[in-house]
Amino acid sequence: MPRTTSGSATEQAYRHVKRHVLDGSLPGGTMTSEGEIAEELGVSRTPVREAFLRLEAEGLLRLYPKRGALVVPIAPGEVDDVLDARLLVETHAALGVARLPDSELTALVALLRDLVVAQEAAVADRDVAEYATLDARFHAEIVAAGGNDLLTAFHTSLRERQQRMVAHSVRWNESRAATFVAGHRALVDALEARDTRTYKRRIQRHLDDARTGL
Repeated sequence: MPRTTSGSATEQAYRHVKRHVLDGSLPGGTMTSEGEIAEELGVSRTPVREAFLRLEAEGLLRLYPKRGALVVPIAPGEVDDVLDARLLVETHAALGVARLPDSELTALVALLRDLVVAQEAAVADRDVAEYATLDARFHAEIVAAGGNDLLTAFHTSLRERQQRMVAHSVRWNESRAATFVAGHRALVDALEARDTRTYKRRIQRHLDDARTGL
C-alpha cells in the first residue's frame, strides 16, 4: 500500500479512528462505517476505506463488506501476554534506573511525580482518555530511562495496547483509577530510593491489579 503523508485524508482518518479505538471512545464490539467517519471528518469514503484497511492489518478492526467495521474486542489472552511482557521489561528497566547518576535520577523522579499529579487531575475530571495517555507515558519514561534501546523499542510496540487496555479497565470500573495512581506513587518512591526489590514487588502488584480489572 502506498505511504501516505501526515497531512493526507487517509492519515487523518487513520489517526482519528485509531485514537478513538485506543482511548476507549470506540470500545471493543462497536460497529462503525466508512460513511460515518467520512461525515465526521468531511472527507470522501476512499481515504476512510484505506485507513480501515490499515487498522485491520494492525488487528484493531475487522471489516465486513456492506456492513461496516467492527472494533475487535480485547481478548483475555492478549491481556495476559501484554502484562507479562510489561513485568519483564519494566522490572529490568528499574535495574538501569537504579544505576543512573544522582542528577538524572532526580530529574526522572520529578517528571514521574508530575505525571502522577496530572493523573490525579484526570481522574478527578473523569477524563479516562487523558488518564490512559498519562499512564502509558509514565511507564514509557521508566523504560526509556532504563537505557536498553532494544527493550525500549519493544515497550513502544506495547504502548498502544497498554493505552487501550487501561482505558477499557478504568471505564469498566472507574473507582479503580485511584488504586492505579497510588500504585504509581509507590513505584516512584521505590525508584527514588534505588530499591529495585521493592520496585519489583510493587510493579507485580500494580500489574496484578490491572489484570484483575481487565
